Amino acid sequence: MAPPLPFLTSFPAVADVEKLLKASGSEVDTEKLTVLLKALEGKKLHELIAAGTQKLSSVCASSAGPAATGGAAAAVAEEEAKPKEEAEVADMGDLFGDDDDDY
Repeated sequence: MAPPLPFLTSFPAVADVEKLLKASGSEVDTEKLTVLLKALEGKKLHELIAAGTQKLSSVCASSAGPAATGGAAAAVAEEEAKPKEEAEVADMGDLFGDDDDDY
């Protein structure tokens, strides 16, 4: 089996990864870690990254489409066209116990 990273001489054991994660202050679910390492066994890191990047790009491209369609754009344009009202300054009175305005 090929190592997952070029600088590793062998595929990491569950105990090694668990030790590393615990040393960094992380909690470790040994069962999930075992499943993950078995799923990655025999795969090359650059191939996993390429496949993941392709999946992410398709998710990002599909989610941006509906937000830029006519209905949403028209609602934004209509909202921007409305005149903005000035906010009223409310008298806070003696909020902090000192009513003199000597700054």
